[in-house]
Amino acid sequence: MMRRRSGIGIVALAGAIAIAALLAFGYREAVADPLVRTARVALPDWPFGAAPVTVALLSDIHIGNAAMDETRLARIVAQVNARHPDLVLLAGDFVAGHERRDARAAPGLRALKGLRAPLGVVAVPGNHDHWTDVAAVDAALTAAHVTVLRNAAIARGPLAIGGVDDEPTRHDKLPQTLTQLSQLDGARIVLGHSPDSAPKIDGRASVMLAGHTHCGQLNLPFVGPPVDVSRYGARYRCGVIREGPLRVIVSAGLGCSVVPLRFRAPPDWWLVTLGPRSR
Repeated sequence: MMRRRSGIGIVALAGAIAIAALLAFGYREAVADPLVRTARVALPDWPFGAAPVTVALLSDIHIGNAAMDETRLARIVAQVNARHPDLVLLAGDFVAGHERRDARAAPGLRALKGLRAPLGVVAVPGNHDHWTDVAAVDAALTAAHVTVLRNAAIARGPLAIGGVDDEPTRHDKLPQTLTQLSQLDGARIVLGHSPDSAPKIDGRASVMLAGHTHCGQLNLPFVGPPVDVSRYGARYRCGVIREGPLRVIVSAGLGCSVVPLRFRAPPDWWLVTLGPRSR
């Protein structure tokens, strides 16, 4: 009986060590410096004679979670600046949590004030921003010199940018956004938190930039993520998705949702070069 109990104890201890190791690995991946992914997209409506534009896409900062604080965000801002983007686009979910009190972390977004881009910094809200206190998030972003779009469009250099509000919380008004977008000069792109708006763009823009999925965040071997936050499943989970003339670029994000862990879905941001088609 003693040997059996000892065997059970050894198995339990080995299991506990394995779980601790997995948690340590997941946390280490969650707080690691993000990967920089790159893409080039040629747009059919690029203004004649305009130079290409490099766009930094950042998403899912989730400040207030154990994986993201102001110090880490400031370090990421410095990494973005080192790549000299012309424009920075922020695709929502700036705070972590689900309760109004969780938006108390929003002042830590002041680190975004350090972003340097000639065409500025433009953002849209995400579902966590609406679940907590979107007004507080908007105020923190405005204080950091970030332009917040909520179902509106703006021109920046050779680009016309449509910023659609959060689709998962039903604050999106894509037809309104696309109507405003069509009234601007420039190559048309859409910025949104969730890529689930993509099928409804229907040829009225050439690129959609988004986040929300975290590329699965907990991408378990053999089974993949326990949950797909997109209603399209894995269709828009991660990376560059080509659907006819539309390119959808989905970032893994910088922070974490719910738990400060990542498995096989490292944090990232994108440096996307937009320009004309070769003639």
